Amino acid sequence: MLKNFVSYYKPHKNLFFLDMFFALLLSLFDLVFPVFTRRLINEVIPEGNMEVLFNWTIIMFLIIFLRYISQYIVSYYGHLLGVRIERDMRKDIFVHLQTLPFSYYDNNKTGHIMSRIVNDLRDITELAHHGPEDLFISLVMLSGSFIILLQIEWRLTLIIFSFIPLMLLFSVKKRNKMESSFREVRKKIADVNSQLENSISGIRVAKAFTNEEYEIEKFNEGNEAFSNARRNSYKIMAEFTSGINLMSSILNLLVISVGGYFVYLKVIDLGDLFAYTLYVNFFMQPIRRLTEFTQQYQDGMTGFERFLEVMNIKPSIVDSPNAIEANDIKGDIRFENVSFSYNNGNKKILENINFYVPKGKTIAIVGPSGVGKTTLCHLIPRFYEVTEGQITIDGVDIRDYTLKSLRQNIGIVQQDVFLFTGTIKENIQYGNPSAIEADIIKAAKKAKIHDFIMSLPFNYETYIGEKGIKLSGGQKQRISIARLFLKNPPILILDEATSSLDTETEMLIQESFKELSKGRTTLIIAHRLSTIRNADTILVLTDDGIKEIGTHEELLASKGIYYNLYTYQYSKV
Repeated sequence: MLKNFVSYYKPHKNLFFLDMFFALLLSLFDLVFPVFTRRLINEVIPEGNMEVLFNWTIIMFLIIFLRYISQYIVSYYGHLLGVRIERDMRKDIFVHLQTLPFSYYDNNKTGHIMSRIVNDLRDITELAHHGPEDLFISLVMLSGSFIILLQIEWRLTLIIFSFIPLMLLFSVKKRNKMESSFREVRKKIADVNSQLENSISGIRVAKAFTNEEYEIEKFNEGNEAFSNARRNSYKIMAEFTSGINLMSSILNLLVISVGGYFVYLKVIDLGDLFAYTLYVNFFMQPIRRLTEFTQQYQDGMTGFERFLEVMNIKPSIVDSPNAIEANDIKGDIRFENVSFSYNNGNKKILENINFYVPKGKTIAIVGPSGVGKTTLCHLIPRFYEVTEGQITIDGVDIRDYTLKSLRQNIGIVQQDVFLFTGTIKENIQYGNPSAIEADIIKAAKKAKIHDFIMSLPFNYETYIGEKGIKLSGGQKQRISIARLFLKNPPILILDEATSSLDTETEMLIQESFKELSKGRTTLIIAHRLSTIRNADTILVLTDDGIKEIGTHEELLASKGIYYNLYTYQYSKV
């Protein structure tokens, strides 16, 4: 894990070495100051040599100014290094998430995923900056202080440095507890984020059912669990910091007491004791740095560990080694003995599915809820991978096409239209990000949404709210259709795209679909059977597979499953 973390420094090695160089200067300046002080107290001031005192004061002032410059560079560019590493990690995990299949998102909450991208990497900046820097400065300060203090009084130095193993032993002992507690905190804040995202997204439903108190109660449970986990982590951290500070105070007391006794015995001078006291304070700096580093390491590496958990998930749907580009697709689609199961075969959804859709034709898929109609269509763009059999487009197994080129040739309109927070123009342009404004307007006109857009105060630049909340269902559906016109794919999948609309709006949308479907291979999943009368072929899917295939008239004449479904719907009209 540490090796993976270090690899993120490579693109920023110049910034890293700049930070380390000035961190070294910072440490050397701190080591030099007590040497000058000792010399002044023991020799220069008692001898009354004011010229040397003046010259050394100027030198010390220059050192202090150079220390200021070094401190600025370390503080600014060191943090900049951390920010860039955090940025790179966040970019990597977002890019990796784009490669994961639908099954990953089926099994993971949005709030948990967001927590890994945002919260888990939040402390990476501090660790990436202060981690190497604190270790480096601590090493320089400890070794430099040890050498200089030995020259002043070796016995007192050995007494002081004998505390280091005790401090390190104490730190290691507390580290394990801190690691587990911080990991628990990460999990709990992910739960809070998930609950928060879910509650805010469903706020209208909560208000409609007057369940605000219920939502507050659910949130309080997660918030309280996070608070308890955080409290436990702070308890362990308090034990750690107070223990280190206790040993530091004892160390200072030893220096004053034993050092004062050595001055009494005339083993060392008063200037030596003064310099020794300064060095002990400098000596305590790396101890405090190491203390802070332990906390930063636990915070940062716990987040990095969760970051790696996602990065180590291998995409289950990838391009084959010899994948080809899906160019000039005509749209012949064939299912050959196709079966599909969720959870590695534990839940079979489709079994031995066979049918053929000629290019430019329309096939409608009907059947009871839960038989796998949507799943069947999601197999074509490889949102899920077939378990057995194969699906071909223009005679080529879809697994032999590159994923990107395959999906570029398929357009999907779903019942629950997803629009991105932004403007109408941005949402239509999503179908083809490189499209110019004229193409966007042309697509909107084809989708019969242009006139409505022009009636809005800001036309195509009108802000539609989060997920298009300011628009009606029919308006959102038309924008999604305009998006598809702009994409212009040869294959269309319409997944119950009008089932949630009123009859009048549905009829208008159907006109748009009729225009959209011209010359394209179209698969329609329909709930309202009246909308698919003109389909070239209707496929009846049940739990036992495909039971009927034919035109609307043929299936009615056979008086089978489709006939029963159709007459049942019309009997309720």
